[in-house]
Amino acid sequence: MHRLKTRAQFQAVMAGGTVSRTAHFALHRLSLFAAVAPAGPDSAPRAQESQALFAVAAGAADPWLGAMVPKRWARRAVTRNTIKRQIYAVAAGFEPRMPHAAHVVRLRTAFDRKHFVSATSDALKGAVRAELAQLFAAAERRGTRAGDAP
Repeated sequence: MHRLKTRAQFQAVMAGGTVSRTAHFALHRLSLFAAVAPAGPDSAPRAQESQALFAVAAGAADPWLGAMVPKRWARRAVTRNTIKRQIYAVAAGFEPRMPHAAHVVRLRTAFDRKHFVSATSDALKGAVRAELAQLFAAAERRGTRAGDAP
């Protein structure tokens, strides 16, 4: 799995639309097959831009993943880093079933500090993992229905 690194990559994926949501997370996806085979003459510049943003070795069908954990929703750096690690760990388990696309997992609300007092508690990690599993499972169901999967 490749990781998103540049601001332009994150912006392109966020413009691709939301695939699934949970109470705390949203999953955005940009299909890379659409970037390879443009639908019409108007989409040619956008397709070339997407190809340039996500250029890898020819024939590589690995998904791309990025994690957005804003300070607004996770004040402490240790909490942000913990949540990002959980995102990448859970996504690695879903990687074989993920379509050839770029994905961004975005934290959209804060976890209640009354329930999760410690910044890196096992309870917080478990709650994050459970919710991420729901997020990816819902995206997987939607992807197979919509025909996004290869």
